[in-house]
Amino acid sequence: MNLELMGRNAVAAKYELQKLTTEKKNQVLLTAAKLLTEESEYLLQANEQDMQMGRANGMHPGILDRLQLTYERIEAIAEGLRQIVELPDCIGEVTESFARPNGLHINKVRVPMGVIGIIYESRPNVTVDAFGLCFKTGNAVILKGGSDCLQSNIAIVKVLRKALSMEGVTEEAVQLITDTDRAVTSAFMKMNDYIDVLIPRGGAGLIQSVVNNSTIPVIETGTGNCHIYVDKEADLDMAVEIIFNAKTQRIGVCNACESLVVHKAVAEALLPKMKARLQEKQVELRGDEGVLQILPEATKATEEDYGREYLDYILSIKTVSSVEEAIEHINRYNTKHSEAIITTNEDTAAQFLRDVDAACVYVNASTRFTDGFEFGFGAEIGISTQKLHARGPMGLKELTSYKYTIVGQGQVRG
Repeated sequence: MNLELMGRNAVAAKYELQKLTTEKKNQVLLTAAKLLTEESEYLLQANEQDMQMGRANGMHPGILDRLQLTYERIEAIAEGLRQIVELPDCIGEVTESFARPNGLHINKVRVPMGVIGIIYESRPNVTVDAFGLCFKTGNAVILKGGSDCLQSNIAIVKVLRKALSMEGVTEEAVQLITDTDRAVTSAFMKMNDYIDVLIPRGGAGLIQSVVNNSTIPVIETGTGNCHIYVDKEADLDMAVEIIFNAKTQRIGVCNACESLVVHKAVAEALLPKMKARLQEKQVELRGDEGVLQILPEATKATEEDYGREYLDYILSIKTVSSVEEAIEHINRYNTKHSEAIITTNEDTAAQFLRDVDAACVYVNASTRFTDGFEFGFGAEIGISTQKLHARGPMGLKELTSYKYTIVGQGQVRG
């Protein structure tokens, strides 16, 4: 596979994309959404090849869940593109404007990044989300999906490129690296002559590999060891329902709850009720001594349990004596993704919101809402857990940079 040629094609495409009107970009996205639903059967057949390979290789159920496409999921993916159409086009937006004493007028203008590279694992929805967000912001994108999702990605990109062609726009706006050789991935991470930013999306191993080996600037999207803290002044019925949703609605996603922190004052009332609800999904509980005294059938938690993203029907539980202890535990073990508190005390909630170090911090709501679609961003490119440039769900504005435009009337510097 000629990565050099892909890079040159992407650079050429980015200059074409930057000239497109908002109306043209939106029309392409609507055409792509329409084709995705019309080609559902074709996409599902390709996805089933990946699913069969995954089952044969003993793929974890949580990863299989991420990999699987259904008619409903394809429609949701297409709806994500339609939502992007409805969002304001931020390209060309003047974010600051000011005049200098010498008469120079300076504007700070939002512009595309240029060429974005994305390396990701078993998530075919990322292929469409990445294209939609990059295209709306005038960026060309080069995708490198995992080998376990290859057939799905090939089919999806074929449909997207067909939509581009139908609308008279360069198909090189989206390119897919189909070579699964690790050497190709390594070379991709060093294409800084062509790619402006690289975004990894997947497990901890993938993300660290990209961070450690890339010569391209990286936006780190992290794993999700997400916590829910049940305060001593919590509505326990609410807590049970939020925990059930956050833990079990989908186990293979980064915003699922993996760890529970419970104030000792409510542990005896909460834990049996919570266990009964989670038993509907056969969730395994791993807790400290305080938990085992109330639920002796639970497994004793290890240090590793508290820092682990299970992507499975397993939940670690820690009992604490104060909100301060809860915050300390969460900040020690979390991955800076999403954390929640269940409480009726506004002061305690405010303390939690202020002191917990994470991209998204909730009061009385499920961590499952950390999502570009749920935040009204349309699709998302990932959940950034770092602090430079972007943090949390990354929508359109997070895929832009800016430049200064300066207008004078003949000024020269003395």
